Amino acid sequence: MNISIRKATAEDLSAIYDLVVELAVYEKEPEAVTATLETYQKNFKEGWFESIVATENEEVVGMMIYYNTFSTWKGKMLYLEDFVVSNEHRRKGIGQLLFDELFNIGREKGVKLVKWQVLDWNEPAINFYKKNQSIMEEEWNNCKVFL
Repeated sequence: MNISIRKATAEDLSAIYDLVVELAVYEKEPEAVTATLETYQKNFKEGWFESIVATENEEVVGMMIYYNTFSTWKGKMLYLEDFVVSNEHRRKGIGQLLFDELFNIGREKGVKLVKWQVLDWNEPAINFYKKNQSIMEEEWNNCKVFL
């Protein structure tokens, strides 16, 4: 296994988009992906999000999309928007490599907090996060409004 973790480039966006669609299928909501590859390309160029990718033999097999945000209680923060390793590449430690790199990036940026969401039925992900000493907030409800 020849896995490397690196910052994503614009050339990776097609593979990143495909992984997002794969994640949406896994989460039983493929129709919810309304952003297009062109949306990703434009927003990546504008700096709306950053990404790291895991590659095996130059093929993108995993990724994380994250962005800078701010916690009024803690200060600088990263928000992990999506985290996926392709189904055929799971159980190889790739997710752990990506997860560790995100925290390295957070430390380099001087952030105090990294946050994300996980579906309550996604036991493999919940177990992964618990293994990594993540705090599962049960008293907070997620809210959103589509514009």
